[in-house]
Amino acid sequence: MALFVRLCDDYGAPVSSFQKSFFRNLVALAIAAVAWGRARAGRREDVRRETKDVLSLKSKVLLLLRSSLGTCGIFANFYALSHITIAEGQTLNKTAPFFTVLFAWLFLGEEATRRQLLPLVLAFVGVVLIAKPGFAGAEAFPLAMGLLGGACAGGAYACVRSLRRHAVDPAFIILFFSAFSCCASVPFMVVEFDPMTWKQVLILFGAGAGAAMGQFGITLAYGYAAPREIAVFDYSNILFTAVFGFLFFGQVPDVFSLAGFVAIVFAAFRMMR
Repeated sequence: MALFVRLCDDYGAPVSSFQKSFFRNLVALAIAAVAWGRARAGRREDVRRETKDVLSLKSKVLLLLRSSLGTCGIFANFYALSHITIAEGQTLNKTAPFFTVLFAWLFLGEEATRRQLLPLVLAFVGVVLIAKPGFAGAEAFPLAMGLLGGACAGGAYACVRSLRRHAVDPAFIILFFSAFSCCASVPFMVVEFDPMTWKQVLILFGAGAGAAMGQFGITLAYGYAAPREIAVFDYSNILFTAVFGFLFFGQVPDVFSLAGFVAIVFAAFRMMR
């Protein structure tokens, strides 16, 4: 997703983060609608029970909070990806698992021992080594937006964890969030729409497909295990970003980045143990 978001500006005039978010979520909305429809057809009784939970007051609040935080996180992340390097943008966004564990501890009562948190802290150090963010100069605001995107995403994942506790179907969570984000993007697009080439449209559809697969994966994952057990594996995103950055942009990681990769992989193995 991050790769396509950045490539979009290389095949035409710059496109706003709001417009990128609309197309990204439009694809996810279509995929989630199909998945939700198949779930209704194949598991009618279960879906009825899950829909009742969704319509409860607590589920409504959680869905709205998850969608609001997720949408703000996407806006901030896409802005960062368009103004700083893809490595910096994604590594700052990958502070999300750290915030997820923090919010789950504060608001969901998820316990986390020192031994369980140590691999997560180590992975976070790896992220810092890779990003090497310097909050100064012209890049200060984009870097801050990248970090804000991570914080919002972390809060959204904590909401997902609570929704899955109530047996809310993952497809419905993604469907609701995608529809919410599309609607939230429309007013900004009405004010200022950036014309796009057909290549940019295809690229943004690619971003939407990648985002949809990632959403389904992370939504299902947080339904099966606690955030502290899943969060460290979300950092593998950094490794894939580094590979894509090298293949498509010729970006070669420096010594600090390599040290960060080692820290992340080691943290993942420690968490598995």
